[in-house]
Amino acid sequence: MMTMSLKKILPTINSPQDLKGLSAAELDQLSAEIRAKIIETVSKTGGHLASNLGVVELTLALHYVFNSPKDKIIWDVGHQCYTHKLITGRQKDFSRLRQFGGLLGYPCLEESEHDIYNTGHASTALSAALGLAIARDRKKEDYNIIAVVGDGSLTGGAAYEAINHIGELRERLIIVLNYNEMSISPNVGALSRYLSYLVSGQPYLRVKDQAKSVLRSIPKIGRPLIQIARALEDLIKKTFFPGIFFKELGIRYLGPIHGHSLNSLIEAFENARRYPGPILIHCVTQKGKGYRPAQINPKRFHSASPFDITTGQPINKENNPSYSRIFGQAVAELARSDKDILAITAAMTDGTGLNKFAEENPDRFFDVGIAEQHAVNFAAGLAISGLKPVVAIYSTFLQRAYDQIFHDVCLMDLPVIFALDRAGIVGEDGPTHQGANDIAYLRHLPNIILMAPGDENELRHMVYSAFQYGHPVAIRFPKGSGFGVPVQKDFQFIPVGQAELLKPGQDLLIAYGNMTQTALQVASRLETERISLAVVNARFAKPLDEKLIPEMAKKSRVVFTLEEGVVEGGFGSAVRELLDRQEIYNPAFRSFGLPAKIYPPGKTEEIRQFLGLDPESLAKAIKDFYQKENLL
Repeated sequence: MMTMSLKKILPTINSPQDLKGLSAAELDQLSAEIRAKIIETVSKTGGHLASNLGVVELTLALHYVFNSPKDKIIWDVGHQCYTHKLITGRQKDFSRLRQFGGLLGYPCLEESEHDIYNTGHASTALSAALGLAIARDRKKEDYNIIAVVGDGSLTGGAAYEAINHIGELRERLIIVLNYNEMSISPNVGALSRYLSYLVSGQPYLRVKDQAKSVLRSIPKIGRPLIQIARALEDLIKKTFFPGIFFKELGIRYLGPIHGHSLNSLIEAFENARRYPGPILIHCVTQKGKGYRPAQINPKRFHSASPFDITTGQPINKENNPSYSRIFGQAVAELARSDKDILAITAAMTDGTGLNKFAEENPDRFFDVGIAEQHAVNFAAGLAISGLKPVVAIYSTFLQRAYDQIFHDVCLMDLPVIFALDRAGIVGEDGPTHQGANDIAYLRHLPNIILMAPGDENELRHMVYSAFQYGHPVAIRFPKGSGFGVPVQKDFQFIPVGQAELLKPGQDLLIAYGNMTQTALQVASRLETERISLAVVNARFAKPLDEKLIPEMAKKSRVVFTLEEGVVEGGFGSAVRELLDRQEIYNPAFRSFGLPAKIYPPGKTEEIRQFLGLDPESLAKAIKDFYQKENLL
């Protein structure tokens, strides 16, 4: 019986080349050490735990067979790259995963030569891999290209467009399909059922691997028997249930492969490395592998907050309900008395707070998978038929459906409600997930109404009001818990475009959305500096209040705007345009918001401070502006 080494192997791995000399037993030991390292780190920093625990062996096998960075590995979505980071020279920084100034939780070109493509949104890797393959061949270079794609990513239309093109061009590239039956919410759709049919459960894979191990141990006749068994298996699979779908598209199918068997994975990747055209290797893995709480509840450990390793329970529970929860409760409550309300999400049932609605209204809830374009088009079809669809998608992911919002909803002025969760600074997930752009990419579209609540109570009223407007409506709200304000039971109607004066003053500070409370803090600080600011909660970025804002601007020496969105084309730009239209040129003007640039991951408070959007920095910037303009 082979025993594990007492010496730690992970600290000796500084690059993928260090894997090449390891024995099978040492690779197994390394897998266990990596899982322990990931669990230990994520329990402190938070992060994508379940998906990373599921691809440890798959990642080791890839780097064992291929030669990164010469061979190019692209991680679709990219949230499963922790093992990849650990074995590509980033162990010493791994404790600062997703922390301010630390490692990103996704592949990043600036971090390592082994990260050859930035990812963070699903269904992008296949197109990029084909582009790399064409470029390689045109430049007469020789290396392998591997796209690691989850089954959830195959619910996205961009993946099918790429597969169609790959099958036509027949370029040499390798697709590793990581099948674990989940993206964030359980996968949906016909393709997911087809892949389930292909694998037919993991017992088959375990029996296959155990049989091969037994046969290898038999001298002389063992390996010939394996070859005979493999030929028989191929014949059965070709006859009864192979990857006909992929084969008919011109892509060779290999699998299903046990995704936690290093021997099977290495063998499959060696075969793929020699294949002259496109090949898909279908690997079956388990999310949360090696950590029981994550195996039992992979949804909760998809993107986990810091937790106690022993119990799996979160360390710091939020005392106040989240904006997502308030939104979901409001929609569920309204749906009880209005049977025309339906809810749609794109693989984010829990994340968007719609789990309660889904439980109460299974026939009126639709999780379309990672298919944002379809979600919006689908909602348009419902709305034009007289129903009342709500589409709940994170701000950063709704970008993927921009044309559908314009062409299929706004041009026809259809009453679709868009709930933009995770709007503004998202924090630890980094640049690909910041919800910074939605004000700018929606504001110029025809017929749409843009709203953002100043607190969680106002969000509830906005959801109620949106159903009565009869136009496309987008409600943006931030990630995380609310301010803890009392939430009124009865809904209140908010007239379209009506702002709210929260504090009187000499000059004007107009805040949009979750920066309203910050604006009040800033105004309070500046009172001691002899600066008097009226604070207005705009509520709407489109349409703006064309009575309150101009009237107060005319009386002010300076107008400030504050938003947690990009300034270029954002809320502040809308206010300036309003004043221009009404020929109000007297006050000085300054907008505060997010810069149109990439900023590091970290806690929301850290990023606000870094960007000068915390109360102290804003108060100083406003005081400096007064001094520069000789207004003090």
